[in-house]
Amino acid sequence: MRVLHTGDWHLGKNLEGQSRLQEQELFLEDFVQIVQSNKVDLVIIAGDVYDSSNPPARAEKLFYDTLKRISNHGERLTLVIAGNHDNPERLVAAGPLAREHGIIMVGTPKSVVQCGDYGNHKVVNSGEGFVELEINDDKAVILTVPYPSEKRLNEVLYNDMDGDEEKLKSYSDRIYSLFNSLESNFRDDTINLVVSHLFAMGSEEGGSERSIQLGGSYIVSGDCFPKKAQYIALGHVHKPQVVPGTLKKARYSGSPIHYNKKEINFKKQCILVDVKACEECVINEIELDVYKPIEIWKCSSIEEAISKCEENSSRECWVYLEVTTDRYIREDEIKLMKSLKADILEILPKLESMENHEDEALNFSEKSFEEIFKEFYKKERGVEAQDDLVELLLSIVSEDGDSNETN
Repeated sequence: MRVLHTGDWHLGKNLEGQSRLQEQELFLEDFVQIVQSNKVDLVIIAGDVYDSSNPPARAEKLFYDTLKRISNHGERLTLVIAGNHDNPERLVAAGPLAREHGIIMVGTPKSVVQCGDYGNHKVVNSGEGFVELEINDDKAVILTVPYPSEKRLNEVLYNDMDGDEEKLKSYSDRIYSLFNSLESNFRDDTINLVVSHLFAMGSEEGGSERSIQLGGSYIVSGDCFPKKAQYIALGHVHKPQVVPGTLKKARYSGSPIHYNKKEINFKKQCILVDVKACEECVINEIELDVYKPIEIWKCSSIEEAISKCEENSSRECWVYLEVTTDRYIREDEIKLMKSLKADILEILPKLESMENHEDEALNFSEKSFEEIFKEFYKKERGVEAQDDLVELLLSIVSEDGDSNETN
């Protein structure tokens, strides 16, 4: 069986308020081609399909159109689980309609997939946290653990039982208990896989994930995963990597796009897995294109920054602009940079003589509020503040002070 592992698509995600949907469309177009050209039998999407629980309509349409193309009229099976960004109920709402296309959607660890035909394939057995599939001539048992919040984890472990002592166990211990109980569904004559959305100890975050752990309590040990699993497809961490201590079987595919400037130094990928029952799987990483790179431009002066913006005006890239300067950048200079180069996300001045500014700050106590405001306004705008503006500000400050004294 040939499996393609991906996840953390975060459809609808913005970067500093700028939409990434155009890049996501380009990725999904390439992803469909990867699926088709590699003759994939099963696509696994390991959570965080969307970036929010209430995704934009365009993002939902993009997702469903892509699933339909991957399916190819039920020829291929696709398994989707919910991540911490997804609304489980909303994600699986289209499940009954998706079924005829060979699409299985799992919202929570307690979800039970209905048995029967899924496109040209079958779900022959299922229960809370697992599904047994017939795909072409192969049988596979997959343990399905969508994002296990504390509440969802306790629901699936304890149901209506008291178990107060058990509930005092660490989050990692409870995840271990869950996988330990689910592992009994694995058999020697089946391909045995795991898909989950969580943070495993030793994994390195990419920088744009929304943390799902509080004080480390949501971090699990790599030892919690079933030893009989031949491959463990994980979501949540945006940097592609192997979970330490799992014999390279547990992997994060990572997000398909650089969603943060901290991610630009590592390549994006999806993972192709060839697996047979009772045999070690063969793993290949497929590198993905960068459709619109995030770049950090470091300039030694305002003039150099303006020149760089002009020279790169036609390049498609997101830009964080860092400018070393001995003064604040004027508003007209900022407007000029942004008019020359579209998609500047941030212009950050780095003052050369911080000591001088610190000395000025020490002198603030010797100056009136009016003097401080006038000096700041001139530095920021390059012109003197008009008298009526100064009078208005002083009157507001005076009224605020009177109100505080009354309170």
